[in-house]
Amino acid sequence: MPTKAERTTAYIIETVAPIFNKHGYVGTSMNDLTEATGLTKGALYGNFENKEALALAAFQFNSTLLLKAIDDKLNIEGTALQKLFSLTDFYRHYNKFTASMGGCPILNVGVDANNNNAPLKSAANETLRTIEGKIALVLENGVKNNEIKLPVTPLQFAKQLYTMIQGAIAMATIASDRKYLINTVAYLDVLVKKEIKK
Repeated sequence: MPTKAERTTAYIIETVAPIFNKHGYVGTSMNDLTEATGLTKGALYGNFENKEALALAAFQFNSTLLLKAIDDKLNIEGTALQKLFSLTDFYRHYNKFTASMGGCPILNVGVDANNNNAPLKSAANETLRTIEGKIALVLENGVKNNEIKLPVTPLQFAKQLYTMIQGAIAMATIASDRKYLINTVAYLDVLVKKEIKK
């Protein structure tokens, strides 16, 4: 059973994660954090060394949720194609998944931290690479099981697929128009069938 201190730390992270994700590291003030948690600045700093450590923990919390959801979609029973379509279906409804997080953590944190917070940028980059690796593994197993054919290496195909998804998330976010994401995912489904289905 977690201690009171562990429960407090978990409560803080869970409470501030969507705030940092939505407003960014620079755009989130200590006032925002104390107001959301109902704790004093001293209580927050009693659990975290500084604002940067708290922001990093908040991103890792959101990242863990995202990676678990992707694992759930890719670890279904079935062929590589079925797993890929499970993933594209997840992204078709991605806005519902990220609503409580304040948006896509990779997009928000990756862009926000690009020029002002190296540890956060590195964490976002690591999550991005992890997702690409998970997709590549599905593709690699699909090739081994003679289910699909690839015009390039599994990792290269995974990177291109994920680039299109993440680009569509960015466009949908900037334009406040889900059609960018929905249409891109529909196109990816067609592309996957056409390009790699045996």
